[in-house]
Amino acid sequence: MAQAQKYKIKELETYSWKGLNRRGKKTTGEIKGGSSQEVKALLRQQGITPSLVKRKPKPLFNTEKKVTAADIAVVTRQIATMLGAGVPLVQTIDLIASGADKASLRTLMQKVSVKVQAGLPLSEVLREHPKHFDELYCDLVKSGEQSGALDAIFDRIAIYKEKAEALKSKIKKAMFYPVAVLVVAAIVTSILLIFVVPQFAEIFAGFGAELPAFTLFVLGISELMQAYWWAVLGAVVIAGYITKQAYNKNLKARTAMDAMLLKAPVFGGILNKAAVARFARTLSTTFAAGVPLIDALESAAGASGNEIYRNAILEIRDEVTAGNQMQFAMKNTKQFPEMVVQMVAIGEESGALDSMLSKVANIYEQEVDDAVDGLTALLEPMIMAVLGVIIGGLIIAMYLPIFQLGQIVG
Repeated sequence: MAQAQKYKIKELETYSWKGLNRRGKKTTGEIKGGSSQEVKALLRQQGITPSLVKRKPKPLFNTEKKVTAADIAVVTRQIATMLGAGVPLVQTIDLIASGADKASLRTLMQKVSVKVQAGLPLSEVLREHPKHFDELYCDLVKSGEQSGALDAIFDRIAIYKEKAEALKSKIKKAMFYPVAVLVVAAIVTSILLIFVVPQFAEIFAGFGAELPAFTLFVLGISELMQAYWWAVLGAVVIAGYITKQAYNKNLKARTAMDAMLLKAPVFGGILNKAAVARFARTLSTTFAAGVPLIDALESAAGASGNEIYRNAILEIRDEVTAGNQMQFAMKNTKQFPEMVVQMVAIGEESGALDSMLSKVANIYEQEVDDAVDGLTALLEPMIMAVLGVIIGGLIIAMYLPIFQLGQIVG
C-alpha cells in the first residue's frame, strides 16, 4: 500500500479545446486530463494542433450517472475478451477508458490506467476503488496475477458478475409487482377518498336519513385523509426510512428481517433459491481460481446477500477449519436443500467440487428464473383483482345509501 500512496494522481478534469487537425481543418471537442499541458500533449498525439485549451467549470450539481455493478460486469467482460485476444493489459484498460460512454466510468478507468502504467499491480489499484471492486473481485485478480493466467481469471470473474447481475435482476422483477400493486392501490384509493368521496358526502347531507355503517366508515376515512393526508404521507416516508436504516445499520434487525423474508409465502422460496445459487456460484468461482476453500467460504459468506445464509456459511467455514467435511457442515446448518448437500458430497469425493457447485448454481438460477416467471403470470390478474376490490368497495359504499333511498321511495 505504501507503493500505492507514492502514485497518487490529481483528479482528472474536463477541458474544452479548439485546434487544427492534420488536414488543417478547424475542430473542437472535450477531453479529460490532469492539466492543460497534459491535454495539449494528448491532442498532439492525436494529430491535433491545439489553439485553445480551457478547463470547464464544474457544475453546481453532480449530474454524472454513477458507475453501477452492471457497468463493472460489462467492463470485466471487455477486459477478459481483450486479454484473451492477446491485447496487453495497459492497452486494454486504455481502450476501455476511451470507449466508455458514461463519463464517470471513463474517469474511473482512466485513474486505473494511469496507476497501472506507473507499475502498480492491477489488484492493488482496484482495491483503491472498493465501491466498484469488492474484496472478492480484487482477490481473484490477485490470484490471476500470481498464477500468470489473468485472462482466464477475468473470464471467470466476468461469468460470475454476469450471473450475479442476472440473478439480481430476477429478484428485482419478483419484488416489483407486489410493490406496484401496493403503490397503485394506495394512489387510486387516496384520490378517491380525497376528491371523489367528499362529493358524495355533500349529497348524503341532504338525505336526512341514517347512513349505512359501511358508508359512514368510508366517509370517516375520507375526512381523516382530507385533514391529515400530509401526516399519513409523512408517517409512511418516516417508517420506510427507519426500516431502511435499521436494516443497514442494526445487525439484529437485519437478521430478523431476513429471516422473515425467507419465510414469506411465495417470495420466501424465491429468495432461498437465489441465496443458494449465489453461494454456489461464488464458491465455485473462487475455488476454481485457486483460492483455498476456507477463504472461498469467507468470500461466499460476504456475497450471500442474506444474514441468515451468511451465518450458516460462516458456520460451515468454522467446521471445515476444524477438519470436518463440507457436506456434513452444510447438513448441520439445516439451511441447504438435501440435493445441494448430496451434490457437494459427490464433488468432494470426486475431486471436482468447483464443477459440481457450478452445476448447482445453474440449476438454482434456472429455478429462480422459472419461479419469477410464474409469479409474474400469477400477479398480473391479482393486480386487477386488488384494484377491483378497492374501487368496487368504495363505489358500493357511496351508492348503498342511494339504493336504500330508492327502496324506501318505491
